[in-house]
Amino acid sequence: MSLAQRIGEVREGFERSFWVANVSEIFERLAYYGSFASLANYLRETLNFPTQQTGTLTGIFGGMVWFLAIFGGAVADKLGFRRALSLAYLLLTVAYFLLGSIGAPWLAPVRNGVPLELFVGCILILPALGISLVKPSVVGTTARASKENVRTLGYSIYYTMVNIGGAAGPLAASLARRHLGAGKIFFVAAAVVFVMFFLVLTLFQEPKRSDDVPKPSVGETLRNFLTVMRNPKFMIFLLIFTGYWIVFWQQWIVMPVYLHEYVNKDIDVELVLVTDSILVISCTIVVNYLLRKVAAFSAIVLGTLVSSLCWLVLVSRPSMWGAVGAIAVLAIGEMIQQPRYYEYISRLAPPGQQGTYMGFAFLPLGIGSLIGGWFGGKMLHYFGEEMGKPEYAWYTIVIVGLVTTILLWIYNRIVRPVEKAA
Repeated sequence: MSLAQRIGEVREGFERSFWVANVSEIFERLAYYGSFASLANYLRETLNFPTQQTGTLTGIFGGMVWFLAIFGGAVADKLGFRRALSLAYLLLTVAYFLLGSIGAPWLAPVRNGVPLELFVGCILILPALGISLVKPSVVGTTARASKENVRTLGYSIYYTMVNIGGAAGPLAASLARRHLGAGKIFFVAAAVVFVMFFLVLTLFQEPKRSDDVPKPSVGETLRNFLTVMRNPKFMIFLLIFTGYWIVFWQQWIVMPVYLHEYVNKDIDVELVLVTDSILVISCTIVVNYLLRKVAAFSAIVLGTLVSSLCWLVLVSRPSMWGAVGAIAVLAIGEMIQQPRYYEYISRLAPPGQQGTYMGFAFLPLGIGSLIGGWFGGKMLHYFGEEMGKPEYAWYTIVIVGLVTTILLWIYNRIVRPVEKAA
């Protein structure tokens, strides 16, 4: 096939809804990661939350997304993708606007009527409601609005859009903080997703449904959850692997507070957080090619070990560049294990249940954020504020990663779950 023919296939292979959904995904990710990049220091410095509560609340923001996403697909399918996306972006507009308005005078009656931590915690859950509808709607649209001959390319485009948004978010947060002020990224995020609301309403058309593809209801999703829970080997693996994400999420939870309070308050934390996405975008294919002959589980163990050691870089060189180096090592570990993690789970699932198992592969991300927020905040409070040795907080986080690595190795040696053919 000539290049001109392939370009013609691409031009004709995607419906307009495909491009609308995927462009909106860039800005949804920009809003989310921009907010995430500024959240910890916003809670600590602007709203004056104690370090421990800051960690817990930041972990809630990152963790609830992955729990609600399990059920978002069933809800999105019931509503239809156009209505689901419209509702999602409207919810996100309200959520980010409220997040930026927590200290506003007009919210004082509500803020003073309930415990502040509960009030903020409820607001931090709201973005997850919207995001849980966006992801399955965009992925579903990518499938339905792409012709068979370009569908694989369609998923690659979707993955690229996600990473572009993930890289642009912290950069937008950095620009917003420097030029608009602390906490203003939340209003930028609200404005961006509000534009996406109108984009979907005006340009998005519901893609044709494939009637031969069964869609799980919410009840079926709950039954699938119980099915997974009854597989102890799989659940043990997911629980162990939660330790990886406890280590990983600290770049968003503890590192921003640590850098501002114990290194240099003028460090542009949001700009530092661009590091992970840039490296993942540019190096994932190369890393996976170099490790293509390594067994899936061995890659998971190796990636966990590499990521676990990353925070020693920050301890040895507490500076902006030390933070960049730490995240670079973290990203290398992520690139080593993440694709192989999903490969391993797809082989681990019983016949006919691959979709169910892949859906619950995201559980460690959510649990890791929730536990990691509480744990990271507690460690930084104890070692930093009570002991005067904040670097020890990083040693405990490294230990969590090393213990996770050892447990994964033991799991593979003793449990040895049977892998199905890919």
